[in-house]
Amino acid sequence: MRHWQHCFYLLRLLVTKLITRRGLTSVGVLAFVLAVAFDPRPESLSGDQPIRETLNLDNHFTPKDEPPAQAADIYINWKEQIVASGDNLSTLFYRAGLNDLDVYRISQAKDGKSLLNLFPGEVLRFGLDSTGKLLEMRYEKTTLNIYSFTIDKDQYQSKHIIREPEVIKSYREAIIDESLYLAGKKANMPDKTVMELANIFGWDIDFVFDIRKGDSFALLFEERYIDGKRLDTGNILAASFTNRGKTYKAVRYKNSQGQTSYYTPEGLSMRKAFLRTPLDIFRISSGFNLRRKHPIHKKIKAHRGVDYAAPTGTPVYASGDGLVTEAGYTRANGNYVFIQHGQTYTTKYIHLHNKKVRTGQMIKQRQVIGTVGSTGYATGPHLHYEFLVNGVHRNPRTVSLPKANPISDSEKTRFTKMAIALLEQLNENRQATQLAINR
Repeated sequence: MRHWQHCFYLLRLLVTKLITRRGLTSVGVLAFVLAVAFDPRPESLSGDQPIRETLNLDNHFTPKDEPPAQAADIYINWKEQIVASGDNLSTLFYRAGLNDLDVYRISQAKDGKSLLNLFPGEVLRFGLDSTGKLLEMRYEKTTLNIYSFTIDKDQYQSKHIIREPEVIKSYREAIIDESLYLAGKKANMPDKTVMELANIFGWDIDFVFDIRKGDSFALLFEERYIDGKRLDTGNILAASFTNRGKTYKAVRYKNSQGQTSYYTPEGLSMRKAFLRTPLDIFRISSGFNLRRKHPIHKKIKAHRGVDYAAPTGTPVYASGDGLVTEAGYTRANGNYVFIQHGQTYTTKYIHLHNKKVRTGQMIKQRQVIGTVGSTGYATGPHLHYEFLVNGVHRNPRTVSLPKANPISDSEKTRFTKMAIALLEQLNENRQATQLAINR
């Protein structure tokens, strides 16, 4: 090998080693390119075998060596737009400083059709770079239901994200001084949870007339959290309510068919076949009285039902499942609805402002069948409610109500195990709270 060829080859080998050890610096790259481009060696060197060297790249890079320079993270400036009445996608993009081309590109993405029907309160978040270019957009239908659109080579790729909140068990207890509602507020309970508590025990306790000072309750319920913030409250899992010295207990149970209801610890349904009252908000203006003096006719005439005074338009519920046998109007009754519940029971709803059902219609318990009014012979807005057993009028407030079906035998073992565990948790929390109070 001629001397200059040998020197040039050694130079090329040296550059290769430097590249392997330090990375491709600008000088190294130039030297490498020159070495390759101007290598004067012929395809074969007379009388000499090519020099071969195996380089172990793993041994040429140690933790002390600096890795290649990385591109700096792109700064994203987020802008939020809350959908208002009358907004569309174009107006929201315009307020964020974007144009119709951005709207078009987003709409062409896989989930672009999700943006066609926006509703007030929904949120759009725009991620912009320093030049105002849209890099990412997030469409939050809810906190847990999000569509994400990210740019890739001038086209937007979409992803549908369903977030799962963290569910924890919480405990509350309170002693009633004035009302269930105020006691719930003092215990930092959401209105939704207070109403659910009343619905669970509402077949056994009249929360308007039966509640007394000193009554108490305790409950174990779910709270849902997302990103460390409470999202909302979930179901009541177990609860106890002491009214006039008698304690009622209930646990929530989902059977193997996916049906959920509340039961006593013994597996009896908390739900009765009938609601005790067909309204949520009311006062009794006239009770069941077979010798009442009629307010219009001024004669002794039996009052075979209960009058619940409430504002006009207050929803009236069906007391139980059944068949609407009559839904009409008469001069005396005004608008009325009669419902047959099997062979034994009949309920009547009179003086309605309007009717929500028709004759021959099958309805479910707590379905809205009309609203409170003052049609017919009525002195003010109220519901006249009657309850008949085998054709005989009974006092709706005191009549014994039949229970719904209990836990089936096939579910009993599973239910009992779950009920014991939930009631033990309820009791443990009550004891811990009492210890904290007594310290």
